[in-house]
Amino acid sequence: MMMMKPQLQKPPSSSSRSSPLLPLKPGSSAILSSPSFVNILPARGHTKHHLSKKYNRIRASSEVKTATATNTGVDKNDTAVTVKAVVTVQETAANILSTLSLTAPLDTLTDVAGKTFLLELVSAELDPKTGLENETIKGYAHKVNQKETIVTYESVLTIPAGFGHIGAVQVENDHHKEAYIKSIEITGFPNGTSVSVPCNSWTHSKYDNKQKRIFFTNKSYLPSETPSGIKRLREEELQLLRGNGQGERKASERIYDYDTYNDLGDPDSKDELARPVLGGKDHPYPRRCRTGRPRTKKDPLSEERSSSVYVPRDEAFAELKQLTFSGKTLKSVLHALLPQLEITLVDPELGFPYFTAIDSLFNEGVTLPKPKSSGFFQSIIPRLVKAIRDGQDDLLLFETPEILDRDKFSWFKDEEFSRQTLAGLNPYSIELVTEWPLKSKLDPKIYGPTESLITTELVEKEIRGFMTVNEALKRKKLFILDYHDLFMPYVNKVREVEGTTLYGSRTLFFLTENGTLRPVAIELTRPPIGDKPQWKEVFTPTWDATGCWLWRLAKAHVCAHDSGYHQLVIHWLRTHCSTEPYIIAANRQLSAMHPIYRLLHPHFRYTMEINALAREALINAGGIIETCFSPAKYSIELSSAAYDQLWRFDMEALPADLIRRGMAVEDPTAEHGVKLTIEDYPFANDGLILWDAIKEWVGDYVNHYYPDPTLVESDNELQAWWTEVRTEGHADKKDEPWWPVLKTPEDLIHTLTTIIWVTAGHHAAVNFGQYTYAGYFPNRPTIARSNMPTEDPNEDLFKIFLKKPEAALLRCFPSQIQATKVMAVLDVLSNHSPDEEYIGGNVESSWAENPVINAAFERFNGNLKKLEGIIDERNTNMKLKNRVGAGVVPYELLKPFSEPGVTGKGVPNSISI
Repeated sequence: MMMMKPQLQKPPSSSSRSSPLLPLKPGSSAILSSPSFVNILPARGHTKHHLSKKYNRIRASSEVKTATATNTGVDKNDTAVTVKAVVTVQETAANILSTLSLTAPLDTLTDVAGKTFLLELVSAELDPKTGLENETIKGYAHKVNQKETIVTYESVLTIPAGFGHIGAVQVENDHHKEAYIKSIEITGFPNGTSVSVPCNSWTHSKYDNKQKRIFFTNKSYLPSETPSGIKRLREEELQLLRGNGQGERKASERIYDYDTYNDLGDPDSKDELARPVLGGKDHPYPRRCRTGRPRTKKDPLSEERSSSVYVPRDEAFAELKQLTFSGKTLKSVLHALLPQLEITLVDPELGFPYFTAIDSLFNEGVTLPKPKSSGFFQSIIPRLVKAIRDGQDDLLLFETPEILDRDKFSWFKDEEFSRQTLAGLNPYSIELVTEWPLKSKLDPKIYGPTESLITTELVEKEIRGFMTVNEALKRKKLFILDYHDLFMPYVNKVREVEGTTLYGSRTLFFLTENGTLRPVAIELTRPPIGDKPQWKEVFTPTWDATGCWLWRLAKAHVCAHDSGYHQLVIHWLRTHCSTEPYIIAANRQLSAMHPIYRLLHPHFRYTMEINALAREALINAGGIIETCFSPAKYSIELSSAAYDQLWRFDMEALPADLIRRGMAVEDPTAEHGVKLTIEDYPFANDGLILWDAIKEWVGDYVNHYYPDPTLVESDNELQAWWTEVRTEGHADKKDEPWWPVLKTPEDLIHTLTTIIWVTAGHHAAVNFGQYTYAGYFPNRPTIARSNMPTEDPNEDLFKIFLKKPEAALLRCFPSQIQATKVMAVLDVLSNHSPDEEYIGGNVESSWAENPVINAAFERFNGNLKKLEGIIDERNTNMKLKNRVGAGVVPYELLKPFSEPGVTGKGVPNSISI
């Protein structure tokens, strides 16, 4: 039997209500004020929630009460049912501007005619008589109300007898401009239930693309459980998102595909801006989203750069009216403020003449030429830029970073230098010394002798007879920051770049009896260069003036190494860069109705967009990283070397990372399954509680949807996602034996916990303290611009050093333009936007409709609140000297929640800045 064509149901006539363009009278529609109105799980989109936590709790509990009936729609009803579909649309700044376009009058006529959106209700079931898909129920939705930026449209539809459950809604946008649809709510069923269809997605105009949009209800299904009536749509939607790998992507498209990092260079602009392709045998790297831009003329392997970088439409920052996103602020800083700085600070090599000149950045500021549009900076970055009263210029005035505010001289102190390896911006590099003597694994024919000059005799002299080196090794008392072998291959290349220098470095620490670290020695090494042999020297804390200043200079070099490694590897590579393949694969292989997609989706919001912005202006050739960090033009290439040598997915889990670095050992009797080598390790102490909370939540979630362990291995979408992560997204590592295999719920729980930890805990720990710790750049200089005075000593230069060592340190520090650029960027990167979504903060609608999942989420939320209290208590415990003390910044980076601004705390769901 042939299926009948669906009949188009007319919208209500104007006689049935007042003009559709007029707002509803108060109380005329319960829909707009009901909890169902805000069921907003983003299916493929990224709008932030604007609801108080209290309202979310009310919403969650109200939905749970009807959860068993939610999404049922109509059963095999004997009679037709008339229902109302309410479409909620978010008006955006772009939409408002489009009212000035040539097509605006046509869209107004469409609204008046009541034909804005064509809705098609799709049955979840097949027609029992034919075995074919049921006819869809069509109807136009017309505009009924607008309250500020929220516009609602309604459609009254009659569902025939025997239609069954609603599984999806197809939408056609009859406007000439795209629309951001938040949700579709269908009410009026005899049992009083409603059907929630979360959208949170851009819906293209039918004039741009005839393909209808597909939105599934908020009930989650494994592939094997998919109702027969929507199986075809489930697969079709995934096919659309995969694309065909051809052509240049348009901004309006939603296609996810892979490419190498072949767009960082700009060889057509200048030869010196050419950069190697990252991704492949020569430079292994994760993959990024394909844009399909043309290749450059000078390098057929590289892609042309453009003023904006494609990301799938729903991955872009939302352009909501009266809403400020940190990502947009960052873009303003990169494209508007920094060029103004370059105009003001003409000499790129000019350093700070005195330390008081550095202090003036916080109390006097930098005067900037007034931009063409008055008040531009004050409206975008009011925290940074103030208007000068009665003047024509703007003032770049930095807020005093907390580390400087608490103790102006903390950056100078060895104890703070050591403490920050455990409770600072980069707590991921410190590791236990397990082999002695220290020795390089590099080829001595190229890099010189492999043996370190940090000898047993030197160490025992420095620790002043507390114990022998052998005893210290046995009792796990020696720790190291090791930037020797990774940096050495780049030292000579970097030194060819004007205005920077580099060494391989090792910094040794001793764990004292009170649980704090004390620096013992710093070794700086330069490989052979030209006819000069390898140079290396060890610097130690000393009691003479010259030795003290050499020690301070050596610390400045190590801090620059640590800053570069933190930004390029710990931050960019291990969070931003490595996560993008998980996102691309999830959108290509996991349906929007898949429970694992819905679990991960909050942790993927905005990451692709912020990564595209990084490629555009941060990590690109000649960008902020290359011009302001020690490795210069080799910065991102160095991160490729780190990926090749060090990155392993199985080591990204926090417990595994700690064990790998010797900072913990497995201990089933310990609270978190591991015993820390340094008991007072603030990052690890707080992080392990957060890790356990995430794992418990993920475990509850996975075990609910996979009650039979065999369901994991038989889930074809899940297996396709994980296979593609390995073989496409991380293709250069696809044959490594350490990749987890998803055979059991336990495998899946650990893998998902790792991904969520990376996007939430790991990223928060290394991002939101950037201004706190590096806003005063002497504490964490991003670049060292001059060699040590003792390397190839020049008598005249050494005399200058002896006469004014402070000037030598200032010359080594970043220049004025480098420092102010980085400070401005770090201020924005450390900032929480007012609508930040914190881990465990907002329940998604698909979780709330399921009583088991909702209860698990409530436990998760409760555990995070407990963590807040634990951290507060720890930060008052004077016994914990690595996080409490005179002038010490309390360790709060893993406190789950935060108020807006630069707070040094708060763990957002995703890598969104």
